[in-house]
Amino acid sequence: MKAKQEFKVVPHVPDKLQPLRRMAYNVIFSWQNGIRDLFQRIDPQLWADTGHNPVAFMGLVDQDRLESLVADQGFMSQLDEAAHRFDKYMEAADSETTGTCVAYFSAEFGLTTCVPIYSGGLGMLAGDHLKSSSDLCIPLVGMGLLYQDGYFAQYLNNDGWQMERYPANDFDNMPISRVTGADGRQIKVQVSFKGQPVWVGVWKVQVGRIPLYLLDTDLNENPPDIRGTTAQLYGGNRETRIRQEIVLGIGGVRALKALGLTPTVIHMNEGHSAFSALERINLLRKDFGLSFDAAREVVQASTVFTTHTPVPAGNDTFDPELARAYFEEYSKELGINWRVLLGYGRINPRDEGEPFGVTPLSLRLSAHANGVSRLHGVVSRHMWQNIWPKNPVEDTPIDHVTNGVHVSSWASREIARLYDRYLGAEWNEDKDPARIWKQVKQIPLSELWRAHENCRTRLVGYTRRALFQQLRSQGSGTDTLRRSMEVLSPDTLTIGFARRFATYKRATLLFRDPDRLDKIINNPARPVQLIIAGKAHPQDNEGKAFIKDIIHLAREPRFQNRIVFLENYNMHIASLLVSGCDVWLNNPRRPLEACGTSGMKALANGVLNLSVLDGWWDEGYAPEYGWAIGQGEMDSNHEIQDETEAQALYNLLEKQVAPLFYQRTADGIPQVWCDMMRNSIQDLMPRFSAHRMVIDYYERFYKQASARFHALTKDNFQAAAEQAAWRQKLMTSWNEMSITAISSNAEAADLKVGDEIEFTAQVQMGSLSPDDVTVEAYYGHLDHQGEFIDRATLALTPEKKLADGAWQYKNTVVCRLTGKFGYTVRVTPSQVRLANHYVLGLIAWA
Repeated sequence: MKAKQEFKVVPHVPDKLQPLRRMAYNVIFSWQNGIRDLFQRIDPQLWADTGHNPVAFMGLVDQDRLESLVADQGFMSQLDEAAHRFDKYMEAADSETTGTCVAYFSAEFGLTTCVPIYSGGLGMLAGDHLKSSSDLCIPLVGMGLLYQDGYFAQYLNNDGWQMERYPANDFDNMPISRVTGADGRQIKVQVSFKGQPVWVGVWKVQVGRIPLYLLDTDLNENPPDIRGTTAQLYGGNRETRIRQEIVLGIGGVRALKALGLTPTVIHMNEGHSAFSALERINLLRKDFGLSFDAAREVVQASTVFTTHTPVPAGNDTFDPELARAYFEEYSKELGINWRVLLGYGRINPRDEGEPFGVTPLSLRLSAHANGVSRLHGVVSRHMWQNIWPKNPVEDTPIDHVTNGVHVSSWASREIARLYDRYLGAEWNEDKDPARIWKQVKQIPLSELWRAHENCRTRLVGYTRRALFQQLRSQGSGTDTLRRSMEVLSPDTLTIGFARRFATYKRATLLFRDPDRLDKIINNPARPVQLIIAGKAHPQDNEGKAFIKDIIHLAREPRFQNRIVFLENYNMHIASLLVSGCDVWLNNPRRPLEACGTSGMKALANGVLNLSVLDGWWDEGYAPEYGWAIGQGEMDSNHEIQDETEAQALYNLLEKQVAPLFYQRTADGIPQVWCDMMRNSIQDLMPRFSAHRMVIDYYERFYKQASARFHALTKDNFQAAAEQAAWRQKLMTSWNEMSITAISSNAEAADLKVGDEIEFTAQVQMGSLSPDDVTVEAYYGHLDHQGEFIDRATLALTPEKKLADGAWQYKNTVVCRLTGKFGYTVRVTPSQVRLANHYVLGLIAWA
């Protein structure tokens, strides 16, 4: 039976303790230890029982305890210090970023365990992006979805099979608040599902200095089937998914408008928010009377798109008829034919059988697109090159910005203290990562090792308690429960493996030869232990079978004390694992790991990586930082590849990793191992921190996109209208233009290093002019078949107009390298007038 009315009773917080409330509603507590320490000091057991959720905690703390704290001088001094630091942090701003406002859209955000609106690496990356933007004073707001049930909670049945449950989020007891208007009511916006109006409520999570707005359809104004749209992250069917992406993309842009925000840049983190680009076009048409073409120029120039998925099947597509049901009427608002809109979402716009894809749509409406590691950039360019079929694959307009991690969120308390001591108290707000991380060399190896040993001891203790609870919930007997409190050892080499149980991540590779593994982990002189965690997607039975296989193996007597699987992997468990393990194992099938940021989180704690050369480790690996499984091979025969790499993994563990870990000095410190720990932090952390990542986005994409937004929108969008007319001129006149002749002085004789090559080209422009195009020499090393191995480009300068009407272009370059070279000449739209001159797909070759 339901109550007629609801009301809430909470403790009365004394005035002197009010700073606790302010800090409770800012998830900065997830990366500032001083704030977490305050709540824990009040009631350590309640803090643990509430899942480190300060809002729920403050709603349950004993009234007498609060009153006693006011008289506790030690506590009040600690509170004053934390509140002062918090206020100082929140007041900071960066005048250099004035004029830029970035709206960062993502379907999930991993902020802290008590805000469970994330599933894996995409959400962790998005959360770290916001946190580093906050530390660096980047003018950014986040936009996402608020899931009533979040992602599932995992538990295992007696047979080791993954089961799922969906505990409802209680938003009133989370660090989340409704966004209200001047009338005190929650701000709501409206979208449409097949002509049916849908109301969307707006909420906010404060992430340091950054507001994250979250959208929710669970409102009384909506019918039951609509209210459940934002119930589950990655739940439901294809129709649920398209509805969620309409709420995120279209609803997100409308929410920004309702909030009075006009972003100069939209950053779409994956294709889930692709419809935001369409809605920006829609609003520019409605609010300013722009044509579709002019509005598209503004939107494309100011949009950044990050793709995370290295396989085509992982990118959302929708059946054309489903897309038509939701977007045919909307296309009329955009001022274009439905089939034209459909073409924006297809690799081949003329292929009527191709589904409507959000990644092609995002790529076509973004001036800046990137993969999330150097190797993933290569993979993405190959995967999407057919959108621009005339471009060589290396000119597919997808760059890369390698992911990074927010170090303050992932460094353990012990390691963070070392950073505070040797890098300076405000190291986490420094805008020069390369300089700050050089100071790691000052950390004594003995202190680094003792800090790490404390982390391993804490991990082992947690693992025992968690395993006890898992087994008790499965109805295990007394002897089994007793043994669970004796598994693992705080002094044994500990390997961690924790991630989504997608099959390409090959969670069972290490268990391919159980007898060989037995000899390694039960070596009496050099024992090894494994802690494993991760979730399979609810519909991924093959991934669930991997978990079951590991559970069954771990129950064998020879492995019982050495292998543990922790259920319900979350951010809290992740933080314990990436700090407490000695080695972080990652063995995906190359090149299917787009980046793999969990290894970076381990790096932040000095944990050494043992990984396939995929994702970030393909950039970061060197022998002084960790170990590589294989040499970057890729084999279409997966069985052979798995067997080869499993044997390579066993050999590394047996002959290199374990011997080095147990090689100790007289005072018990593994000197060489600790050198590797310190070297990896010092040299790799500045390259793989989220601070570096956000600075990269800001300097390479955000600043340029924001400047173009301002340039195109000033004077009542005059430049946008001119740009649209210019684009139309290019599209209709491009075939009139041709390269009629090319030549160079390299054709006469061999050149020597230091000599100059002069390139000459003659170009018939038709109705175009030199201001409309960029003419380039395209040159590089050749293979034995005359194909380019690498390439460089040199812009040629229009020198004169010839008698036949053609323009002659010239320029020179100095020979710096030796070898067999070749060149050709190409013409593209003007690089001056476009942020990315490849996106139009217009190109002419000699």
